[in-house]
Order: sequence, then structure tokens, then C-alpha cells
Amino acid sequence: MLPLPDSPTAFASATWDDIAPWYERLATIEIPAGGGEAWLADWSRLEELLGEAGTRAMIDYTCDTADAAKEAAYLRFSSDIGPKAQEQGVRLARRALTLGIARGDLAITMREFRTDDEIFREANVPRFAELEELSAAYQKVTGGLSVDWDGQPKTIPQLQPYLQDTDRAVRERAFRAGADAYLARRDELARLFDRMFVLRSEVAGESGFRDFQAYCFRAKYRFDYSPDDCARFHDAVKATVVPAVERLHAERRRRLRVERLRPWDLGVDPDQRPALAPFASTPQFTDTAARIFSRVDPELGARFARMQRERLLDLESRPGKAPGGYCTKYPASKVPFIFMNAVGVADDVNTLLHEAGHCFHDFEASGQPFIWQRGTGSEMAELASMSMELLAAPHLASPTGYYSAADARRARIEHLEDVLIALAHIASVDAFQAWMYRTGEGARAEARDAGWLRIRAEFERGVDWDGLEPQRVSRWYRQLHIFELPFYYIEYGIAQLGALQLWTASLDDPAGAVRRYRAALALGGTRSLPDLYAAAGVRMVFDEATMGALVSVVERTIGELRAADAAGQAGA
Repeated sequence: MLPLPDSPTAFASATWDDIAPWYERLATIEIPAGGGEAWLADWSRLEELLGEAGTRAMIDYTCDTADAAKEAAYLRFSSDIGPKAQEQGVRLARRALTLGIARGDLAITMREFRTDDEIFREANVPRFAELEELSAAYQKVTGGLSVDWDGQPKTIPQLQPYLQDTDRAVRERAFRAGADAYLARRDELARLFDRMFVLRSEVAGESGFRDFQAYCFRAKYRFDYSPDDCARFHDAVKATVVPAVERLHAERRRRLRVERLRPWDLGVDPDQRPALAPFASTPQFTDTAARIFSRVDPELGARFARMQRERLLDLESRPGKAPGGYCTKYPASKVPFIFMNAVGVADDVNTLLHEAGHCFHDFEASGQPFIWQRGTGSEMAELASMSMELLAAPHLASPTGYYSAADARRARIEHLEDVLIALAHIASVDAFQAWMYRTGEGARAEARDAGWLRIRAEFERGVDWDGLEPQRVSRWYRQLHIFELPFYYIEYGIAQLGALQLWTASLDDPAGAVRRYRAALALGGTRSLPDLYAAAGVRMVFDEATMGALVSVVERTIGELRAADAAGQAGA
């Protein structure tokens, strides 16, 4: 119906004035009887082209936050074009709802369109634009952080190997350097969040919600669980996961032979062996990953190899690069992209496996006809990524993997311990955000810091933080989700528990587990969240009994791997 451009490059330098006519034509064009799906396909294609142009600008900026031209291009899309396109998207969604499109595979999409229509308020458009500018400012501050290490500048991710050093003094120095880098900018970051909190509260009030958490549940299409379910999740974590992590820490303290387990003691091997060094170069890193994915499933390996060939990876840490890691996708080209900050440590392997899971989700769902059907809620997206970490774990050993048999056991122990530690961390981050927005205490910097210390202490036991309260506070300033993606975190916990279920099934039937995994991913967003989980053979978990059973499996497996590791060391 519309003569749309052939490529996203047509929008690369576009302003909103260039783009607005496309939306206007879709909003006003006459749609013949029975032409609803063709009209929807045109709208979908416009969103693909514009979305890819914006994604490319975002990738360029996060890969080089010091480049003023890249920053300007990113802000043009994120703070000007994006909010206005979202406004027009709501306008078109209203029209789509009147067209009588009865396809069953669009029922979820239409439900989301109705939700967007219900919560949209024109007055919030400039607020979202300002929030994007504040998020870019946060990225610029954190992406520019570095420390002096023996006369050499180091990014915060580049301190990771020193946190695994067998010399405790080196670890402490690295820990303090990383925390203090954030503390030095604490006031600036706090001012950014002050304004974010005000804007988000105004967004919620404008849309008729009592607080921003309630708004987020609707905006994130959380139809299948509630804030009360999240509170149950927090309580279940405190009852099952926190004691398990405390046991892990007690064992670590015993093996390290230290009187007090300090935060800089958490990354080192408890037997004081040198840190795992899974790769020495980026080609080795990616080539090995491709072999591992091929062992999980040949088609997955081929897809990752395509990403290597087409340069859809930016993995190394460097000055000026935004922190963290992510997978995004080029919606028009139907290919994903991985961004991360690798420095040669074992956690880099877990991060790549995780982000590749997102990539495989994008590949599997790319066959869905409309852009809205190819995406899912984060709960399903994170199930894809966290499951891949666990499904790939049996293939970490040589000759195809990163490690010797002994080192592969160490890596799997570290990973499973991190799964439990992460569940406690996830619950604390979600509980912290719920407290901030529901009570209004998030409006005050000092109250936020005090609230973090109180809530964190409920979820993190067995580590001695005496005298390190400022450094403990700095942890939440490092959590980019709290600044940039509010309430996007509980999904990791829900998905982790789903991934553990898929993993336990794979212990008896690995091929069947991978088959169900891929089938669920291919559904994209055409089913409800419980139905997507069911397709993978798992369910959502908020209760103490089920969570406790999964924690027991993890603890038992850690024990078995430790016993094999000890036997291997004794025989060496």
C-alpha cells in the first residue's frame, strides 16, 4: 500500500519532520474492505526500518560514548524521534483495533495495543524524551569512568581480573578502586536519579496510577503476575536462596582460611588457584563459542558463526565504551547484535552464552510476520538467555570448549554459585525499586542510600561489610537498570527459575530440552507468558516450595562437582 524505503539507511539522518508524514499517511489512508492485514504489514515495515536506524545509532553511541556526533545521533532518535514515534504508534494502534483483524496469532498484539491506548497521555511525551536524555547522561558518566592502576588507566570492567587475584591485597585494592570511582561521581549520579524519579512519578500520575511500579506493570504488559507476586518472590528468596548463599559463603571463608569474608574475597578461587583464563584473544573467544553452540545444536552454531562473519559482535572492553552487555536486534535485517565488555575472565564466557541466548531467540522468532509478534516480554527473553547458559555448560571442556576437564568443573561450580547469588541480588534490586516508588522515599538521595543498605542486608548475608557502607551503597549506582530500565529486573529471577527447570529436564533428555527450548522461542510473542513457558516445559515460580526444590538441585550439583574437583586435585 505504501512505497516505503528499501533500507533503514533512508532514516539514518532523518529528523522527525522527515518521518512524521509516513505515520500521517498510515493514519489517514483509506483501507479497503479486507485490507487490514496489508495495512498492518505496512506499519510493521515502517517500524522495522525506523527501529533499525535508531538501533544502529544506539549501538554506535554505546560503543563510543566519547564521540559527540554519535551522542547527538543517538539523542536525536532516543529523545526526539522515539517518543514522538511512540505517540504515533498509539494513534495507529487505535486504528488497528477498529479494523476487525481476527487472526488468533495477533490476539496478544491486540491486547498490547489496547493497553498502550489506555495508558498513553500526550503530556508524558516530553517527560519520556527528558528521561532518555538523562539515561544518555548516565551512560556518558559511567562509560567514562576509569581508575589509575600502576600508572595505566583501567576501565571498571578491566579491574575484574584483579578481583580474582590470589593476593588478597590486590583484590581489596581493585574492589576499592572500582567502588570509589562510582562514589566520586555519586552526587552527580544522585542528581540524575532525583530528576528521573520526579519524571517517572509524574508519568504514573498523569496516566492515573498510584505509583510508578503500578504504571510499569501495565506498561510492561505484566498481565500474568502482580506486585504482590513479586513480594512473594522476595520472601521465597529470603527463605530459600539467602540461606543457601550464606552456606556457600561460609564454605568459601573456611577454604580461604580467613576470619572474615570481605567483598573482595568473592571472586577469587577458594583454593587460591589462579583465576580461570578461558581465552587470550577475541577470535579465540568467539570461535570457541561457535563450537560450543554447535554441540548444543548444529543450527544454533551456524547462526552464531553467521554473526561472526557479519560482524554482529562488539565484545572487548575499552575506554569510552558504555558499561555492561546487551543483545539487541536489527528489526529490518532480522539479525541480532551483541555488545559486551570482555576482559578475558570466566564471567565473560557466561555473558556471551547469555547474550547469545537472546540472539537465538531473535533468530527463531524472525519468521513471525509482524514486528510486534517477534518480540516478547523480558520474562521470556531472559528465559532464552539464562537457559542457554545452563544448556551450554556440559560443553565447556576441551577439545571443543574453553577449559580442561578440571577447569570446566571449576567454571560450572562458579556459575551455579553465581546463579544463587544472582537470585538474591535480583530480589534485592526489585525490592529496592518497589520500596522507592511505592513509598515515595526514592525522591531523596540520602533516603535511597539508607534504604539500599537496609534492604541489601536482608538479602546478602555471610559477607562482612563493616566499615564499607559507602562502598556497599555504590553498588546500586552501578546497576544501570535502576537508572535506565526501571523495574526491568524481576524478569531475570522469574526466568532463572524457569531456566533451572529446563536444565534439570536436560540432565535426563538434553535433546528434548533443546527441542522444547527452540520451539518456545519460535513462538515469539504470539502466546501468553504462561503458555510460552509451558511450551518450553516449565512454569513461573513465586512460591517457597518450588523455589526451595530448585535451590536444592543446584546445591546438590555444586556438591557433586566439588567432590569431583577435590578428587581431581588429590590425584594430580
